Amino acid sequence: MAVLVGKKAPKFKAPAVINGNEIVQDFSLDQYLGKKYVVFFFYPADFTFVCPTEILAFQEKIREFEVRNTVVVGCSTDSEFSHWKWLQTDVKDGGIKGVKFPLVADLAKTIAENYDVLAGTYDYNEEGEAVFHGTPQAYRGLFLIDREGIVRHQVVNDMPLGRSVEETLRMVDALQYFEEHGEVCPADWHKGQKALKATQEGIKEFLANKMN
Repeated sequence: MAVLVGKKAPKFKAPAVINGNEIVQDFSLDQYLGKKYVVFFFYPADFTFVCPTEILAFQEKIREFEVRNTVVVGCSTDSEFSHWKWLQTDVKDGGIKGVKFPLVADLAKTIAENYDVLAGTYDYNEEGEAVFHGTPQAYRGLFLIDREGIVRHQVVNDMPLGRSVEETLRMVDALQYFEEHGEVCPADWHKGQKALKATQEGIKEFLANKMN
């Protein structure tokens, strides 16, 4: 599994559904460079079980991301037409109607491959034919990308394991706090709590206050 933290987020242009009902052909994260933080997450497939719980949870908290100058973008190896149909389907019928953030279509699986979250690999058989080994879907990868296009945080879960939207918000807060104040965020830090200076004196002071 590739570690992309500290590196430029892989670029792409791909079809996507935006605003819950509009298909665009050349969606790219480049539109946010210099302007927005990006939470870019992969999920295995449309019309499944864990995936809608995550997508709807992100939508429920979308205002929390917006006030942090952060956009949320989802991606799977389904087509834009599958995304669109799922977005038109009521929640009570297994759909995700009401979700407004972009869903990217990675039917060619190149985006998942470049982010190294594709659950399988391409190979050749004895006849020289291209074959795919594994599940042609994405693991539950999530990447926090700063305004310069650099990946600052990533987490990758296996398909049965849903992610925490609250933890994603915590990571956004931690990154933005560090950028603004230059102080680092210790274990289980949350917005409003004290951080610490990255010095020996800073850690001693922090631990002393924690123990008191």
